[in-house]
Amino acid sequence: MNEQQYRQQHHDKGSSGRKTNPFWFAMQLGMFAGLIWGGLRWMAYAFHFTIVVPGFLIEPFYNHSYLVTARGGAAGYVVFIGFSMLASVIYTMFMKKIPGPWAGIVYGIVWWVILFVAVGPMIKMMPPVTKTTWNSIYTDFCLFLLWGLFIGYTVAMEFNDERLREPGGSKGSHNQHSSGPKGASKSGSQARGEESNDNEGRAGGTDSNNQPEPVM
Repeated sequence: MNEQQYRQQHHDKGSSGRKTNPFWFAMQLGMFAGLIWGGLRWMAYAFHFTIVVPGFLIEPFYNHSYLVTARGGAAGYVVFIGFSMLASVIYTMFMKKIPGPWAGIVYGIVWWVILFVAVGPMIKMMPPVTKTTWNSIYTDFCLFLLWGLFIGYTVAMEFNDERLREPGGSKGSHNQHSSGPKGASKSGSQARGEESNDNEGRAGGTDSNNQPEPVM
């Protein structure tokens, strides 16, 4: 089986060999993306790296005084997980065939621009970038960039055979390792045969030398 046949056989399949369901894969991926990066963003707000509250996505629907509380932060955390699941489904449905990490990076930056520069300030999610702090801009930009990278590159790994770039090399190395002991055992048996023949020759030579001379 050549490399092309191997790739076609394992196309759109997970590690278990079954075909991956894009929708459920995207839902699970988005849940983990929301849990990880939403939690990191909550920590960044708690340590004053950003002034934008964790529940900024529901800022138009709740009072700001509620969103700065622990309950408001937890509500924002849950909503961010749901938002990440939606964003992951969108990426998987339309961009899953793009290999490499760069599409995910761009995806995260685009969402940051939409939420923090374009739409967000218009609907009072957060203050305009011209009226916020540089620390907030840097923090949220980097977090969304990494969030997009996490989603995009995970999807690329699953649907573009990033794990199977060199199947022939791995097989060749396996064959080399498997053929090595056989060759070694064969050479060892030959060496033992030669040694036994040598010992027999030596024994024969010793017996011929030790035979009594005839008496005249």
